[in-house]
Amino acid sequence: MYSSPDDVTAAPSSAFIDLRSDTVTKPSPEMRRAMFDAEVGDDVYGEDPTINRLEKRAAEIFGSEAAIFVPSGTMGNQIAIKLHTTHGQEVICEERGHVFNYEMAMMAHFSGCLARPIHGEDGILRWPQIERKISPKTYYYAQTGLVSLESTHNMAGGTVYPQAVADEICDGAHAAGLPVHLDGARIFNASVTLSRPVAEITRKFDSVMFCLSKGLGAPVGSLLVGSKQFITQARVYRKALGGGMRQAGVLAAAGLYALEHNVTRLPEDHEKASYLARELSGVRGFDIDLETVQTNIIIIGAEKAGRSPEEMLAALRSKGVLLTLGNYMGLRAVTHLDVSMEQVRQAGRIIRETLN
Repeated sequence: MYSSPDDVTAAPSSAFIDLRSDTVTKPSPEMRRAMFDAEVGDDVYGEDPTINRLEKRAAEIFGSEAAIFVPSGTMGNQIAIKLHTTHGQEVICEERGHVFNYEMAMMAHFSGCLARPIHGEDGILRWPQIERKISPKTYYYAQTGLVSLESTHNMAGGTVYPQAVADEICDGAHAAGLPVHLDGARIFNASVTLSRPVAEITRKFDSVMFCLSKGLGAPVGSLLVGSKQFITQARVYRKALGGGMRQAGVLAAAGLYALEHNVTRLPEDHEKASYLARELSGVRGFDIDLETVQTNIIIIGAEKAGRSPEEMLAALRSKGVLLTLGNYMGLRAVTHLDVSMEQVRQAGRIIRETLN
């Protein structure tokens, strides 16, 4: 239906309560003002001052040497995979991970690599699982080139890597001579849940991608952070993938505004998701693990609901509530800054009444 659970269909009217994804957020009037006032230049020449400020600020926040602004999270992830690997290698990742399922097989197409997916309970891998899947140093095996983690884990319901687990994976991988990349599209949500700054929870990763266009409310854009040498090489592949933008400071201004104003409000989205998950756990045929609702995403098991996910989505749409497909005959709901708590309460009532 879509290439990704965050790629949604034609925009509905404001009459809908849109819980398909936090990508549907629109820039606030204040963010639009920042975009209107942005100072711009040619970024391919390195002359857009607003993009330069955004990249510098992102590096500061993550405690990294450098950062690069890219149009999408997929581009950021795939540039990282390209730089960390060589053709013919394997990339270890969780089987529901975005890099494996929703990025158009680009690790094979662009980097010449094969995914080595592993099932992690609640989307979280542990070092012993990864260690067992690292290829032996034998010439007729495809060699492991990279470990890629995802936090929060989108299709596992927004679950967060515990700090000790992430650190153990990074330490083990590094001891084995392997880099570790983090798909941190919603890493600020993870930071809220762990009550730790992003610089602390990502300090052992070799590269991190994070999105501005999800819970942070910017219209477009992601950043890839890493060492100065890594980001210098990333600029080559950003250009190769068509991501060399010109006067894109108008987009970077939205990102700067998001980092300054929209990070501290993320706990509101978590509260809304927690409330909605509890409400929906009473719907006949729904299976929701409340322990996994750690951030702003709810994965709803609906195999026993008595009708197909498509039928349920259509029924809810007719009542003014938009959800999207989840895992294994299920649904997904995502809370965000453009849906108020009152709308979440209303959505809960509508879903219960419609599907019960």
